[in-house]
Amino acid sequence: MLNASYEPINVCTVRRAAILLLKNRAEILEKGDWALHAESLTLPRPVVIRLLAYVHVPRNVHRRKITRRAVFARDRWTCQYCGHERANLTVDHVVPRSKGGTSTWDNIVTCCAPCNRRKGDHLPQQVNMLPVRKPKAPNPTVFIHVATPSIPEAWEQYLVAA
Repeated sequence: MLNASYEPINVCTVRRAAILLLKNRAEILEKGDWALHAESLTLPRPVVIRLLAYVHVPRNVHRRKITRRAVFARDRWTCQYCGHERANLTVDHVVPRSKGGTSTWDNIVTCCAPCNRRKGDHLPQQVNMLPVRKPKAPNPTVFIHVATPSIPEAWEQYLVAA
């Protein structure tokens, strides 16, 4: 679902999208391959909709809850120390909490289990393990990636790279 300004704001169900379309609160930007059928109506399956009226959405990313999936999505499911995509991902505090590190977006990175064990309770400089990318608060669109396991091709043009 896009705001009237074309900003991605939510992932909703096809049912919710159809209701918004029927109430004339949204328009279809991208259609699916099949249609929704009712007794007296056929509606193309909405894949991307845009609200007709702008809705103010608070976007204080720093207050967004930090979850493992959000950190993984921000870091593109890649270990930030060795750069490899791994199945057994963990999160790591760049500056360990025991050394005064905080649980904030700019101190937490995706890390594979072997790198996490190797780094242990050390500072990155002590073990020569600096993150590939400097951790920071994610772009709000990262939460779209968290909400759905795969991003349909039709959505790509509406999502800004996180």
